[in-house]
Amino acid sequence: MDFRDKQAIYLQIAEYVSEQILLNRWPAGEKIPSVRELAAELEVNPNTVMRTYEFLSQKAVIVNKRGIGYFPTSDANDRIRDYRREQFLENDLPIFFKNLYLLGIDLSEIETRYEQYVAANYSHS
Repeated sequence: MDFRDKQAIYLQIAEYVSEQILLNRWPAGEKIPSVRELAAELEVNPNTVMRTYEFLSQKAVIVNKRGIGYFPTSDANDRIRDYRREQFLENDLPIFFKNLYLLGIDLSEIETRYEQYVAANYSHS
């Protein structure tokens, strides 16, 4: 995993975990990788993954079943979408709009490229 400089690593890992849940790779009711497993996979300190799991637990995206491991909650997808939608609308969209305006990009071009992106990356699901 390539980490970005402008965001805390535990939040970037939270995005990764959330993506796995949204893509149904880690469905509700099924155990997700342990702290150690994910830390080894992503080549980060286990404390960083632990911080990620605590963050996602506070957001009620995952739950810790003591002695068994972490599992996505039954409404994890809704909680992830709500949180990420809020973050996107508040942080990313204003920058996106500014760039559209400054670069003279028409919304129809964005729509076309969005449809191409979805077809290329998510249609096989």
